Amino acid sequence: MNFRKATDELTTSITLEDLATALGVSVQAVRQARAQEGSAGFRRPPQGWERAVVKLVEARAHHYQRFAAKLRSSLE
Repeated sequence: MNFRKATDELTTSITLEDLATALGVSVQAVRQARAQEGSAGFRRPPQGWERAVVKLVEARAHHYQRFAAKLRSSLE
């Protein structure tokens, strides 16, 4: 693995699009739920957002664990 590929993997992040897909809502709905409470654009967060966030975090953690193992094996 080269430096560019390794750093590309390292710097990937969960996007609003990923969250919207996990919630089954539009990106706009996610943006509105993230708006300042009390603002005209604010909407309540989608139902089940907590579970969706946990799943995304766990998947990302698993991704990084596999990535670390791959990097570690290349050092040997």
